[in-house]
Amino acid sequence: MAITFQKQKFSDTEIFKAMNPLLASWFKERFGSFTEPQRYAILNIHNQENTLITAPTGTGKTLSAFAAILNELISLSEYNQLENKVYCLYISPLRALNNDIQRNLNEPLKEITEKAKKQGKEINVRVAVRTGDTPTSERSKMLRNPPHILITTPESLAILLNSPRFVEHIKEIKWCIVDEIHALASNKRGVHLSLSLERLQRHNPKICRIGLSATIAPLREVAKFLVGMKSPTEPRDCRIVDVKFMKKLDLKVLSPLPDLINITQEQISNKLYSLLHDLIQTHKTTLVFTNTRSATERVVHNLKDKFPKHYHSGNLDAHHSSVAREKRLNVEQRLKDGKLRCVVSSTSLELGIDIGYIDLVVLLGSPKSVARALQRQGRAGHHLHDTVKGRIIVLDRDDLVECSVLLKNALEHKIDRITIPMNSLDVLAQQIYGIAIASRIHERDLFELIRKSYCYHSLPKEDFNEVIKYLAGHYSTLETRSVYAKIWFDEETGMIGRRGKLARVLYMTNLGTIPEEARIKVKIGTQRIGTLDEAFVERLRPGDVFVLGGQSYLFKYSRGNTVQVRSAAKRPPTVPSWFSEMLPLSFDLALEIQKFRKLMEEKFRAKKSKKEIIEFIHSYLYLDKNAAQAIYSYFKEQFLYSEIPHLNRLIIERFSDEHGKHAVFHTLYGRRTNDALSRVFAYLVGRLIHKDVEIVLNDNGFVLTAEKLPLDRAFTLLETNDLREIAELALERTEVLNRRFRHCATRALMILRKYKGRTKSVGRQQMNSRLLLYAVKRISENFPILKEARREILEDLMDIDSAEKVVDAIKEGKIRVKTIESDIPSPFSFNLYAQGYSDIMRMEGKLAFIQRMHEKVMERIGKG
Repeated sequence: MAITFQKQKFSDTEIFKAMNPLLASWFKERFGSFTEPQRYAILNIHNQENTLITAPTGTGKTLSAFAAILNELISLSEYNQLENKVYCLYISPLRALNNDIQRNLNEPLKEITEKAKKQGKEINVRVAVRTGDTPTSERSKMLRNPPHILITTPESLAILLNSPRFVEHIKEIKWCIVDEIHALASNKRGVHLSLSLERLQRHNPKICRIGLSATIAPLREVAKFLVGMKSPTEPRDCRIVDVKFMKKLDLKVLSPLPDLINITQEQISNKLYSLLHDLIQTHKTTLVFTNTRSATERVVHNLKDKFPKHYHSGNLDAHHSSVAREKRLNVEQRLKDGKLRCVVSSTSLELGIDIGYIDLVVLLGSPKSVARALQRQGRAGHHLHDTVKGRIIVLDRDDLVECSVLLKNALEHKIDRITIPMNSLDVLAQQIYGIAIASRIHERDLFELIRKSYCYHSLPKEDFNEVIKYLAGHYSTLETRSVYAKIWFDEETGMIGRRGKLARVLYMTNLGTIPEEARIKVKIGTQRIGTLDEAFVERLRPGDVFVLGGQSYLFKYSRGNTVQVRSAAKRPPTVPSWFSEMLPLSFDLALEIQKFRKLMEEKFRAKKSKKEIIEFIHSYLYLDKNAAQAIYSYFKEQFLYSEIPHLNRLIIERFSDEHGKHAVFHTLYGRRTNDALSRVFAYLVGRLIHKDVEIVLNDNGFVLTAEKLPLDRAFTLLETNDLREIAELALERTEVLNRRFRHCATRALMILRKYKGRTKSVGRQQMNSRLLLYAVKRISENFPILKEARREILEDLMDIDSAEKVVDAIKEGKIRVKTIESDIPSPFSFNLYAQGYSDIMRMEGKLAFIQRMHEKVMERIGKG
């Protein structure tokens, strides 16, 4: 069967017939009939078939997974055959979701138990949650009396697999449900989980794996991630139940103003909050998503400030990852109870926590991917037959084009693809250590076990051997840096096992993949200036300028948890303050926007009338009259002043000002791809002129600034060299490599966060990491954890694969590069060029700056 899409839909009669009468009767009373995902999935799971279910929130996905499991457990309990062991494991990335599921399972079980009592039957199906928050007393209770359904997180599963007594309870698990699989498959938590599932499957090869997901693509790849591999080339069997577009979608892009250029900041702010207020007041409960935590707080403050009679802490609140856990739970509960009129969130409410009825979701600015837009807007209409009602409010012309194309793709069911990390050597090292602690194993069997995870199905034997050598203490020079052997490896027999009495404690207290982040102190000498997020600091290169507390500073270097800077009063910032918080535009959506750009250029080249072009915009995109007019004006100005960059044409604009020579690359490929491309070009130009090159980048392109910019020679070097090799060279001695190496070294347990009851601070970890980095480079430039740090940066943080596609298309002539000399940036460059100035100017200043450039462009077009 391998990976197949489920075509057969079962009738309600067939499903009820297969059900225990107690469960069937409860189901009929509670719901009457089954939902679409349930009609496709329940009998698959009943027959122990691996199943991936993708469907919108509120369509009964969770019950699709649990119905067949509850059915069997109730039947076993009825005949007193339920054993003291775990039958089903439910894994979720969110602890809050776990508590939700426990509530939602215990309620039907309680009702079914009462129903059974009336018939003289006894049902005793136990459900429990085991996470890092579970008290020791509860854990001891579970050990004596294990739950039949255990709800947990990926990290807690890894701990259970290494708990000698509890692992006996999970060895015969029949079902394993992975919820919110879209939030795991694209990161290292998912990679870690994929190996834990293989360890579980080794105990019981017949486990039925079930994946639950909101909108996600590519489904076949996600199914392979869920079920793993039969052989290095063939995945295990899996049925895909794809009913993700059942609900009606009522989605619109709104612009508060018809003209997004000739306005004041006050007008924008007033119109934005009036529109938001009207939307909130005309709906019962509204969920507003922003793209940053700071914007979330700002929106809540401004709504209370501008409409004090309507909003107060009792009916309006914020929910994001920096809010204390108790406060977040309080907000979720009040939302569920219908006490809140509006909640403003960044990303923390994207996943399927049960938050009750929401009738409108508003996105402020672009969510940057179709899947994320649908996940966020899917929070509206949390019930089966509700219409998903969502609005995206845009405040600038780039956002307007982006969101309009995004909405078109959402309504036409074109979902951008996630990327599953492959062959992560740091996670591999951690899991091998865990496996060796649990029991002795032959290295051949270990390699075979690891290759059964889809994330490692192509793992080269050399990389595996290198990780084993590191873990077995082959590199004795590392002992001077307190990195000791963690396993023993007998090369004659091929056997591997744990080393040291503290192995289990070290592993249990240091496992996991989520890196610890810290606030980094900023200093001039010994004088403290303020603090920055670590995610922001890793973006900085020596010479970069940023704003902190309204002042510009130039980055010199960092040591541990401290950044040293000097004043840079007259320099515009190269890295905006919000950079680390912003979500990147997906590559797939970027290409769709480029496709629209090409179609628009063809219309202008064919000298179509304004009426014809606006009619085309309306036929192609789903937007209102104001938005269509704004898009027409934007493209017309770009076409008349310069050229429209698109899928097959890369425009480079060159101009100079008092800060040096600038080259604007119109590479609309998303920030991750542009990060890779800009670093490569800056590295090549820097080598040619023997000076550092400044980079400013966003989703739509990047700007290089230097005294000289020999781009022709840089392109020649690019054509004759490998892009990935140049990118790796460009990473050397960068802050991002220093910090990401620490993350990888911590995951690989080269750096221990906790040891003998003591916790090592992030600053101390970073200091250790810097010394360790020098040490491993002396051993080999291809030391596995250093190799992984580079891979993580290029493939997970950046998007080197998409950058390679772009460069290959240039080499093959599919993308033509055209350089244009100018003294004023073109309209498509305004936001990118102004981005560097946005931190030193207040918003009004940035608007005035764009308006001034716009006037100059309009004068030029007028003269033309």
